Amino acid sequence: MTIRLAELIKEFGVPGASMACWHDGEIHQEAGGLLNLDTGVEATADSLFQVGSVTKVWTTAQVMLLVEEGRLTLDTPVAEVLPGIDQDVTIEHLLTHTSGLDGDFFHDTGRGDDCLERYTAAIAARPLTHPVGATHSYSNGGFSVAGRVVEVVTGKVWDTALRDQLITPLGLTRTWTLPEDVLRFRAATGHLGEANTPTPTWGMMRSNSPAGQICSTAPDLVRFGRSFVEGGPLSAESVREMTRPRVELPARVYGTHWGLGWILDTWDGTPILLHGGNTIGQAAMMWVVASTGTVVAVLANGGDTSGLFQAVAAGLFPELAGLTPPGPALPPDPPSEAGIAGHAGVYERTGARITVREDELVYENTGDFADLEPPVSLELVPTGEHTFLARRPGTRLWAPGAFYRLRDGSPYLYFGVRSTPKVPDAPGATP
Repeated sequence: MTIRLAELIKEFGVPGASMACWHDGEIHQEAGGLLNLDTGVEATADSLFQVGSVTKVWTTAQVMLLVEEGRLTLDTPVAEVLPGIDQDVTIEHLLTHTSGLDGDFFHDTGRGDDCLERYTAAIAARPLTHPVGATHSYSNGGFSVAGRVVEVVTGKVWDTALRDQLITPLGLTRTWTLPEDVLRFRAATGHLGEANTPTPTWGMMRSNSPAGQICSTAPDLVRFGRSFVEGGPLSAESVREMTRPRVELPARVYGTHWGLGWILDTWDGTPILLHGGNTIGQAAMMWVVASTGTVVAVLANGGDTSGLFQAVAAGLFPELAGLTPPGPALPPDPPSEAGIAGHAGVYERTGARITVREDELVYENTGDFADLEPPVSLELVPTGEHTFLARRPGTRLWAPGAFYRLRDGSPYLYFGVRSTPKVPDAPGATP
């Protein structure tokens, strides 16, 4: 098996990375670069990185274990467990990102064991981003609520329930959620910007834990992924439920559909499970090919992580599984004659304000982490009357997006796997 991780780290300006792969009954692992450019500590295969939103697959598995025990169903209204949440939101809505709960409401409710209880009360008081079940919009907030459901049903804080339900049964020794545990090990710090400056904030608030707070090694992450192929804490029926297509995405970003927790794609006719994650200057990606038993995990702490992940997939999967991952999205040649002037305007949700012009998309982080990311202007290229590609300065990969309407006619922008409503008659967006 050919792994060029050291070369890829240099090519994509990544400070440090760790990678592990399970194939043909063997684990392969490699690491390179530095965990922190200030301290010069080297990355190793047993180094912990923040896996970010890959955590959501773990939280989904926790909920499914409760479903197996008959303590919940996917149709259970969340309000039955957590009074105050919109009555129409079900457990399935949380796990498929269709609840409408504020996706990027990063609200710090402290370090205490009551942080998810307090967070749930806060998000319940906020308006929905879209009507329940009307569309797909990636929701960190929805998964914090799912973590609170786990707490109420099990009677344990989320971190303890996660350890009892999944980490200990899988025999994982380097998977943790709290910084006081992580600092006992060799651990990465994130890096920001083109200069790869070590982040001034190591991690996110504890209230985001069920959505993105697991820290782990690449081999531990692979072991978790293997449980969806070889069996583990979850039953075969729960695995089938999690990996069944449930929501078709308005634009193909990481995959074509969402299951429960998992993103779903098809490569050369073969089903693929995947999920990525981003925190403050760190990123992760995991792929599972059930038909070949192949699981790959890559963790990194800055630089062009999207380019790194794309290159790893393109280099490994043809050799390991005879599959060709989708290539990077590219602007049409010749350019599309369709224009998107009719969609120009301002789109806004909690934490983000997006201004669309004919050849530019300006993304402004307006949430709790606005000071870590100034507004950025992305080059925008139409690919059709309602679709486009956008690219951040200094990156190679284009990200797809789409303009669409809900059944009630409300205009929305789908970008970064999030749905954002248009602001009526907002100034400053004319092309």
